[in-house]
Amino acid sequence: MSNTEFFSLPAVRVRQGSQYIYAFGVDGKQIPRFAAVSRVHRKDQQLAGYQRPEVQSHIRAIRRYLETDGAILPNAIVIAFDDRVRFEPVDQPQNGVDYSTIGRLLIPVDDSLPDDEKPAWIVDGQQRSAAIRDAEIEAFPVAAVGFIAKDEAEQRSQFILVNNTKPLPKGLIHELLPSTSVKLPTTYARRRLPASVLNLLNFGAGGGRGPFTGCISTPTMASGYIRDNSVLKMIENSLYEGALYQYRHADDGTGDIPSILLHLNHFWGAVQRVFPEAWSLPPTKSRLTHGAGIQALGYVMDSLTEGVPAADLSDLAIEETLRNLRDECAWMDGSWHFADDQVRRWNNIQNTPNDVRLLTSHLLNLVRHASPVR
Repeated sequence: MSNTEFFSLPAVRVRQGSQYIYAFGVDGKQIPRFAAVSRVHRKDQQLAGYQRPEVQSHIRAIRRYLETDGAILPNAIVIAFDDRVRFEPVDQPQNGVDYSTIGRLLIPVDDSLPDDEKPAWIVDGQQRSAAIRDAEIEAFPVAAVGFIAKDEAEQRSQFILVNNTKPLPKGLIHELLPSTSVKLPTTYARRRLPASVLNLLNFGAGGGRGPFTGCISTPTMASGYIRDNSVLKMIENSLYEGALYQYRHADDGTGDIPSILLHLNHFWGAVQRVFPEAWSLPPTKSRLTHGAGIQALGYVMDSLTEGVPAADLSDLAIEETLRNLRDECAWMDGSWHFADDQVRRWNNIQNTPNDVRLLTSHLLNLVRHASPVR
């Protein structure tokens, strides 16, 4: 006795050349019943499958998002069917549109079948499908696009084509973050406030006009010469663990932006006045505007100003303290003397965790031996 039942799903068949694709909605919880993932591996040195392993951290992030109110997944999951799946039209093309037909997709489902005998493979969207599978929700309808593949080679070709598009540049995402309002995955939610501050600094808006104005390179500020990610890291570090922490509202992720801007412009304005030439040059000619310099001086800012409100920063004589460091800094030429046996040319400092840590430790040590400012 057959255990096969059929999902009958409303679908639109779209003709592309001599082939068809099928657009339909399906409860994501039901997808594992008829579709599997073709894991890439080798059999006797022959390549088989095409999908990478599940990325558990990515799946957990999507799952947490799906378990929130108002979650949506607008991207379609792409599925390759074999010839056991069929389409039945229920309407004739109208108004001269002969490439699109309304009908229903009939997908056989047999829960006793092993994965490699199911009638469909997931070509794109395995992480999303796994997150829906694992999420503590009863159902989650998703958009899907399917096609009937002749063999695995055609599935693999489609997999490469679907995944060949470039991901969005991080800089563009950072510029878009401040204008979003929906609940975002943790990584992006954490950067929404820093990204808002960065944009105000860069465009000199909302009290942000200061040393960074017009200097940060973003997709809409191509003339900038300081990497957006360098400034973003500096702001984010300080908001979560440094001097700017006092202005962040931990309950909802917002912050006192006018005070944050005042604080940043006060400190970095002093940096610009003490090192005017180094501040005006790109990272290839100045390690001050390099990722390592921005991050290291961000930690110096935290050390000098933590717990001090923006309105009281003028009492700290920050500029005088920075002037005491000038002879020891090799932003544009010369060498850094980290220790007797550790001398590095100015441009041998790289934007790596070790070099940022080394430069930060050196600057903080110099600050401790400079005139006390508090």
